Amino acid sequence: MKVVLRKEVIDLGDEDSILNVSEGYARNFLFPRKLAVPATSVEMAAVEKRKGEREKKVAEKRGEVERVAQQISALEISIPAEAGEGGKLFGSVTAPEIVAALKEQAQIEIDKRKLEMTDPIRILGDHQVKIKLYQDIVANLKVKVHPK
Repeated sequence: MKVVLRKEVIDLGDEDSILNVSEGYARNFLFPRKLAVPATSVEMAAVEKRKGEREKKVAEKRGEVERVAQQISALEISIPAEAGEGGKLFGSVTAPEIVAALKEQAQIEIDKRKLEMTDPIRILGDHQVKIKLYQDIVANLKVKVHPK
């Protein structure tokens, strides 16, 4: 039996997927939980329309994120920090501090979890921080840590 999924079903498919499933599975599990509907010609046309709208929204968002990625890649954020001999910091510069400096200096607000830092910054100087903005769009932010 052909069905169209209304919601994502783990190990089965994503929303708006058109699948062949057994009649009992559809009738006893998918339909009562409103996870799927029968794949009629009307439903198939609605799926195609929703796919077009979804693709358009994804393209718009992707363009906007690419613009922000270019802005971030062109920036250099400076962060003052207490440092000792040899340029070692008393403490470290972490993701929340970098996000706060980016918001303060460039008025760009991002989530701290998007920063790809294995370790916090512990020495003075110039550093590159990768920011994963969207799926495969990554921006490289220049961070300059200088003494207070």
